Amino acid sequence: MLLRLYSIIVLALDLMTLLIGVFFSILVTLYQTFKPPPLKNLQREVALVVGAGRGVGKEIAIQLSQLGVSVACVDINADTCNATVKKISQSLGNAKAYICDVTDKNQVSKTVDTVISELGNVTILLHCCGVPSPRALIQDPPEIMHTMNLSILSHFWLLDSVFPRMQQTGKGHIIILSSVAGLSGGSSAGARVPLSTAQFAVQGLAESLQTELRHSNSNIIITLVHVYPFIVGIEAATDIRFRIPSYFGTMSATEAARQIIDGLRRNYAEFSVPGYLLYLGHVLRILPKKASFMLRDLLDTGVDFA
Repeated sequence: MLLRLYSIIVLALDLMTLLIGVFFSILVTLYQTFKPPPLKNLQREVALVVGAGRGVGKEIAIQLSQLGVSVACVDINADTCNATVKKISQSLGNAKAYICDVTDKNQVSKTVDTVISELGNVTILLHCCGVPSPRALIQDPPEIMHTMNLSILSHFWLLDSVFPRMQQTGKGHIIILSSVAGLSGGSSAGARVPLSTAQFAVQGLAESLQTELRHSNSNIIITLVHVYPFIVGIEAATDIRFRIPSYFGTMSATEAARQIIDGLRRNYAEFSVPGYLLYLGHVLRILPKKASFMLRDLLDTGVDFA
């Protein structure tokens, strides 16, 4: 009887401690909404930006170089990658182009070794080439194996090469970009399933890394960024249907990159571009499935990921 009473008291204390901790975390989050954490200095950091040849990856590479970061621009397209490096060099930034197919483990390993020998240990890793563009979502049917290799397996090849060195130096920041498909799924039968599946997997990868590092004394930070594909390309605006245009609007790749770097510099664990849509994704998760579908129908867009 006494043992059972003791167990109940311990459980009650644990629940009370949990509730206090949850309440405190909510208060901190609300406070940081109005007063964000200070921006950290990125000077002399070495960033490896995958997908730096175009779109958001290109803008991230350019803006990081303006902050004093040495940027390794990685892309499979030599022309666009070299164009990004040329633009950075014209602004007196430090960047080098590395042509690599990140779905090939051996190429990734060799490229990372070359980056380290030429620029130094990688302290920032951004994978920007797995997020589908608006035009791709609308026009191009995804090829399953390529989608999985590019969006999922390439993360593991990069982590295999970069993560151990970050652990050795005791410093690093890994930014993982995920499409909104990783929050709400797709509504187009069959055609978008590989994209949605890949983005759910990317989100799971980020959360698994965060959980693993939480139980260690590592200073490596994992940031999960949800990028909404229908708002990062104004050039594709004519191809996209907005059910509520004033709510979603459009956003340039330059502005999306600025918001991503801002979240990087504030060490956020998770955020979205634009920021307010992250909460919509969380609401979709907790609502009953029928209600979730009704809300998705209300916010319907031409890319099927609203």
